[in-house]
Amino acid sequence: MVIAGGFGVGKTTTVAAISEIEPLTTEASITEVAAGVDDLTHTPHKTTTTVAMDFGCITLDPTLKLYLFGTPGQDRFGFMWDDLVEGALGGLVIVDTRRLDDCFAAVDYFENKGLPFAVGVNVFDGSLGHDLDEVRWALDIGESVPLVLFDARERGSVRDALLVVLELALARAER
Repeated sequence: MVIAGGFGVGKTTTVAAISEIEPLTTEASITEVAAGVDDLTHTPHKTTTTVAMDFGCITLDPTLKLYLFGTPGQDRFGFMWDDLVEGALGGLVIVDTRRLDDCFAAVDYFENKGLPFAVGVNVFDGSLGHDLDEVRWALDIGESVPLVLFDARERGSVRDALLVVLELALARAER
């Protein structure tokens, strides 16, 4: 499963919250040059960024593991996405309602690839900048795309969001 979204929306945090193994990350320090390119307004304490992928896994039952691949959030690392979605069941596009425009590329990517996906609205500090109907309208996603509230720091919340994507993938497989 692929975890995608814009810069600083919680992809690495999501993988770390649910993975049963120590997640593999490809975090690099944010340089002065990158700080000039990446908007740190809503993430002023962010000091690293994913430059290739995050990887974690969850055992669903003794014979089945779900592998999680977190994408980098910046456009300049977009070339990684095709490799990360190869063979994926689906995706969770993470959204920060303070910066909805940062996730347009991820929504478009999954729509163009025809992969089932859900949109997970990450509730930062218990705050939701827009209600879900406004988010759906702003992202121009149909009712067939599930929209869920979750907290990337909370294992149970991440589990519930990933289950929505798994249900989509299973429904697609049954058709």
